Amino acid sequence: MNKKIVIAGSGFAGMWGALSAARAISLAGKQQDIGVTVVSPSPNLVIRPRLYEAAIEGMAPDLTALFQAVGVEHVAGRVESIRSEAREISVAVADGCLTLPFDKFVLATGSVLNLAPVPGLAEHAFSVDQLSSAKALDAHLKLLAGKPDSLARNTVVVVGGGLTGIETATEMPERLRAILGGATKIQVLLIEQAPAIAPNLGPAARPVIEEALAACGVEIITDTAIASIGANLIATATGRTIETDTVVWTTGTRASPLATQIAGDRDHLGRVHADPYLRASRTKDVFVAGDTAYAASDDIGNHALMSCQHALSLGRVAGHNAAAELVGLPLHQYRQPKYVSCIDLGAWGALYTEGWEPKVCLTRGEAKALKKEITTKWIYPPAPDRQAVFAIANPDYVIVA
Repeated sequence: MNKKIVIAGSGFAGMWGALSAARAISLAGKQQDIGVTVVSPSPNLVIRPRLYEAAIEGMAPDLTALFQAVGVEHVAGRVESIRSEAREISVAVADGCLTLPFDKFVLATGSVLNLAPVPGLAEHAFSVDQLSSAKALDAHLKLLAGKPDSLARNTVVVVGGGLTGIETATEMPERLRAILGGATKIQVLLIEQAPAIAPNLGPAARPVIEEALAACGVEIITDTAIASIGANLIATATGRTIETDTVVWTTGTRASPLATQIAGDRDHLGRVHADPYLRASRTKDVFVAGDTAYAASDDIGNHALMSCQHALSLGRVAGHNAAAELVGLPLHQYRQPKYVSCIDLGAWGALYTEGWEPKVCLTRGEAKALKKEITTKWIYPPAPDRQAVFAIANPDYVIVA
């Protein structure tokens, strides 16, 4: 093959970027001339939005058959350096280091947990950011049953009152009771340093979330940060100490460190500024997608969030455009003006909102059913059927709730 598109990452943006690129190449009849390669540690899509759940089986579906169906190659490795001017990347693989040249490159390596300089955080806190960290938390929680009954054993502190923190906290009471027994007096605390939880969801959604947290038995603590974390105790910045064996850190994410290797401006989360076609604004032949892209989602000042919802479209558009520039197809401008959120709220149900100034549309059981539909069907990889995949891999395709 004469030309190569290389995509770093097999998450939501990387997977759909590869499928969309393969579709564009097929439309142009250039399958023999242009190859698509995905680089990631394994050919799996981690269903990251569900890692707060108690049951984490099936959260990393294998993409091998899907990639084979559309002619995408997978290289098992980790991108270590990006040399944009030379149009090549270095990849750490099992037996050493591999250099991959590219004609077009898509950075879709996602994000990493946003860690604060809190003493004890690295040693004692858990997270649900990656599959490995979710498994570590699950193993820890199950081991609690073998420890003596104590306030620290029976208390879980979730730090961060955003969407992930809320979903983790509302899931936790039932999860703890299943492990420790229904008669155990458990305590789940949700700590947020802003004056209110869900600071980005606005005044309409917040009372619903607060009602759900209360119904689930979660105590909310706002306007305070964490000063230190010990093996059995945390201290807040306001001087309060809380006995706990389990701290779950959910204070948001930052763009993959690889984004720093792409020349150009970045936002406060480390995302590379992208033009309307998702090209890195100052780097030729490089596109950004998913959590590495700072891209306008409409014409009134909103930008894509670091979310699965936006990654799906960002990946499709970046992959299509990377291929389109090589095969002579029209480029597609990224626009995703409709914003929705669907938040799992444990035994209480869920909350579905629409709009950048969120309007409550569904709650409780109705929203829970929609949440299940989204997270167990809509965001999973499609079946490895080339024709069916190409039908939904176009850059215009958007899942509408």
